Amino acid sequence: MKTVFTTGEAAKICNVSQQTIIRCFDSGQLKGFRVPGSRFRRIPRDVLYKFMKDNGIPTDALESGKRKALIVDDDEDLVELIRDALEADGRFEIRVANNGFDAGMLVKEYHPDIIVLDVMLPDINGKEVCQRVRSDSTLDDVKIICISGMVEQDKVQELKAAGADDFKQKPFEVEELMERICKLLDIQPVTAR
Repeated sequence: MKTVFTTGEAAKICNVSQQTIIRCFDSGQLKGFRVPGSRFRRIPRDVLYKFMKDNGIPTDALESGKRKALIVDDDEDLVELIRDALEADGRFEIRVANNGFDAGMLVKEYHPDIIVLDVMLPDINGKEVCQRVRSDSTLDDVKIICISGMVEQDKVQELKAAGADDFKQKPFEVEELMERICKLLDIQPVTAR
């Protein structure tokens, strides 16, 4: 478990901008220390926890230390496969939506780190979900990986233009998907023991 955070990590945990954390740090509201010989600021876990409590910021992100994943797909078997892989990794908290409407509601309240998004949903297409997520500046840090059985390369480009960070063609190996997820979140993939 991490004991010291960068301003960027603290911002993500508190669900605020990095500038807000830096301002709080520089004004003395958020205690911490500077890395000797540099301008980098660091915030100890206990200090960040107290700051979050004092300011009414939910501390669940800090307590679990897990990344939040949202799986959006109406194929229950595939959802189960992806959920199992994320659970086996051990570093993820997982929520599932079976349609675009539920996904939209969950994205706002859950604020996932990553969305695994099926492009062909029963009520809305994945491109529109990407556009909606990207139109909300509070969700700028959310990564989106789209999955689909459709092949046309121009459609993949449209998804990326709409805000998808990555695309994986169905069918795929779930290990490959996990590698992509880890890469997008900048965490080391767990290698099979």
